[in-house]
Amino acid sequence: MIYSSQPPAACKEAPSFTSFQKGSMTVEAAFVLPLFLFAVLAMIYLLEIMAIQTNIRAGMQYAGKRYAENAYLTAFAHKETLEKDIVESIGESRINTSVIRGGSAGIDCSASYLDPIRQILFLKTKYTMKIPIPVFGIFDIKREETMRIKGWNGYTSSIPTSPEQRIVYVTEHGTVYHLDQHCTYLDLSVRMVSQADLEILRNQSGGKYYPCDKCGGQAGWGVYVTDYGDRYHTSLSCSGLKRKVYAVPISETAGKGACSKCGNS
Repeated sequence: MIYSSQPPAACKEAPSFTSFQKGSMTVEAAFVLPLFLFAVLAMIYLLEIMAIQTNIRAGMQYAGKRYAENAYLTAFAHKETLEKDIVESIGESRINTSVIRGGSAGIDCSASYLDPIRQILFLKTKYTMKIPIPVFGIFDIKREETMRIKGWNGYTSSIPTSPEQRIVYVTEHGTVYHLDQHCTYLDLSVRMVSQADLEILRNQSGGKYYPCDKCGGQAGWGVYVTDYGDRYHTSLSCSGLKRKVYAVPISETAGKGACSKCGNS
């Protein structure tokens, strides 16, 4: 009987199958590793974006607080001051090393404006974040954060009064009294608009705007309008934009009716 020392044919093919398995695992690893690194990078930038948004909001709150403390000193929203306060709150080095394009110079508050009647600051901050994506390049994400801040102008008394002593608000020539000192008929909500837009612009009642009898006429780029008025003004100091409001007991408003907006509050 003759015995062969050679292994069966099936045993000879096993090393080739094992090599094929190793090669497949190498190809899979070549795909999985970049995807894993890309996911980690995306998570890092997502956290950075959320951190920047939180920092900007905190900076706006700081800038708004600074405005509220000094509201009685100014009638305008100073863009440079707002931007400086936001940068100061966050830290210039933090912003310059962040994903904000332009660093501290990329903080833009030029769209902010102040309602001089109610002393409310409408703070708007624009900035652009640059996000590098491997292979595809750098993408920009534009953001705008908004906030409203009321200037501090004293406290409202909480001492209860009798119905006859309830304080209401009247104007010099008005025929009604108001229960809310911030009624839209008392707060004129002055804003600047382009004179070229007056033809299509409408107030809250759907009416057109016409030249003011006191200051109307040709002006530069911008004019001033109110949400409920029907006149446009070329001067912010026009008497048509100012209204004397008196706080009086309701017992002294004989002959005046309640305001249709706030009289039932």
